Amino acid sequence: MSNREQRFVFWQKWLTYANLLIIAVGLLVAFAGNSIFFAQHNAFSRQVFFEGEPFSREALVFKNWLFGIIGGSIVGFHTLMLLISENAFKKKEPWAYRAIWYGIASWFLIDSGVSFYYGAIYNVLLINLVALFLIGLPLLMTRAEFTQKIPGE
Repeated sequence: MSNREQRFVFWQKWLTYANLLIIAVGLLVAFAGNSIFFAQHNAFSRQVFFEGEPFSREALVFKNWLFGIIGGSIVGFHTLMLLISENAFKKKEPWAYRAIWYGIASWFLIDSGVSFYYGAIYNVLLINLVALFLIGLPLLMTRAEFTQKIPGE
């Protein structure tokens, strides 16, 4: 296997494992949103939206429901990205590269825009930028595989 191919395999596997990691986070969001894993996020949410006061029982139930559907959406989205990574992306099909970029970029722009609008900048810093880095880095590192044809191939 050439160095170029080894690099591609490394970044393709990074993409796969990053999506597996984010799927695990999505499960935690859905089923453990009040655990230590989200203590900082929850503290910032109380600060921004509830003037630092503890969540009322009603607000906590509502937050838990939202975390459940958000976690489910994270799991579904990243399962799809995982399957693309392990199939069409691995085969260097250009549509797969574009689909992953369009998916992560549209999510990042909408989620971050709404977060900034409501003053929840912590969400962009703690969640969105991390996910963008984990998914975007392998896309940047494999760009040539999807944009340039190698002579003789």
